[in-house]
Amino acid sequence: MSLTELEQLERDLAFPSFTNEDALRLGLAIIAYAKEQGTSIAVHIERNRVPLFTHLMDGTSEENVAWLSRKKKVVDHYNRSSLYIETRFAQNGSTHAEASLLPPSEYQAVGGSFPIRIAGVGVVGSVTVAGLTGQLDHEYAVEGIRRFLEK
Repeated sequence: MSLTELEQLERDLAFPSFTNEDALRLGLAIIAYAKEQGTSIAVHIERNRVPLFTHLMDGTSEENVAWLSRKKKVVDHYNRSSLYIETRFAQNGSTHAEASLLPPSEYQAVGGSFPIRIAGVGVVGSVTVAGLTGQLDHEYAVEGIRRFLEK
């Protein structure tokens, strides 16, 4: 996806509000989607850097927990999806690890973390998926948000 398409996606997937109960329902929607696809993922959702939902499906591990943290820190820092940041650095002929001043051991700009943006307010949190490729992790987060917003 292009940066323009990723920007539009972030605008299109804005929430009217976001509560603790919403985090639970969103997390369960993402887990349900992973089960439909026959995959195992880890999911983490935060609002204002407070964890509201975390689940590791069978087949995931401690390494997935580390990936959740590194990806969500990118969203916390830039208020953009981790795929957007990955794409922006790639378009400039570099990587986030090479060109940012943020330590790669704590920040990984690869797909899978998506900002929770409240319309008229801004970014208040993130939903992060780990366990597949960065692109698939991004797609699972987006699909979960789409399903949640349709209800």
